[in-house]
Amino acid sequence: MHDLYARSLFLHAFPALIFLTPLVFKPRPSSLQACPTSSTVAKIFGHIQVIRVYMHASISASQWGSPTAPRRALLIHGLTMSSQSWEGVAQLLAAEGFFVVAPNLLGHAWRRGTDYRISTLAEDLRPYFVLGTSYDVIIGHSLGGAVILSLLPIMPDTKENTIILLDPALKISKENVDKYEKLFLKEIENTKTADDHMAENPAWPRRDSALRALGVSMCDHTVIEGIFKHNRPWSFSGPLKNILSRVKITVLASDPALGAVCHLEHVPCDVARLHAKICIGIGHWIQYESLDSIMNEIPLRRAKL
Repeated sequence: MHDLYARSLFLHAFPALIFLTPLVFKPRPSSLQACPTSSTVAKIFGHIQVIRVYMHASISASQWGSPTAPRRALLIHGLTMSSQSWEGVAQLLAAEGFFVVAPNLLGHAWRRGTDYRISTLAEDLRPYFVLGTSYDVIIGHSLGGAVILSLLPIMPDTKENTIILLDPALKISKENVDKYEKLFLKEIENTKTADDHMAENPAWPRRDSALRALGVSMCDHTVIEGIFKHNRPWSFSGPLKNILSRVKITVLASDPALGAVCHLEHVPCDVARLHAKICIGIGHWIQYESLDSIMNEIPLRRAKL
């Protein structure tokens, strides 16, 4: 078979032990299970010949940078996405001296579950905080933003944390929940190619368009139905009212004229260490359209003159 190379790590029997170098996915009956993705992946990438992708049966993630880097970043993707969708942001962070980890949420990248409550998605990520592991920067997009807020109680309060929520799904009316569910189900049923995404979103690089298509291909309708069924009413902004003393949260909302999911009225006012602003001219996919908007919110260590 053809090998698929990827930046990935897997948490095995002891979550603190991780594989920190690029892996070659090969069949290992005792620990890996095959995922029938060959036809879809071949359709998306064309020239990349992939017969089968092998994923760990429990937890999976992608990583960038050196594990000995002085700072760490955790990136949480949105609905129908995957850990690889953070490639652009992750490369910039790694270049700035971060070790970057991006988990695959339950129901994504062929991970299966039966309970898709936001609290369950968050609890599934608890191993990433084992033994007091902390992160200097945590970024979440859309659904991932709501998951991060559910993670706040288990985050170690041992260092300064910068949390950036990209157009997070904090509060959605019943009417919009129904609308989004139909839109995502339609997207699953009619998977678009990278070229389709580029035609609809001229600002997206080919890399991100391909990764968007890949994320959708590794998710199915049961996940979409479960996410929207198990999280009604959709309201997750509560934790923003009680932010830990060593945490700074920035909410970057997309332009309402371009289909923003997060609206500033969903973000509590007059809360210390909480800042929110609208990215004018930028749509829901901020990490694809405006990397500078994200990097400008991250404290970077500049060389001394």
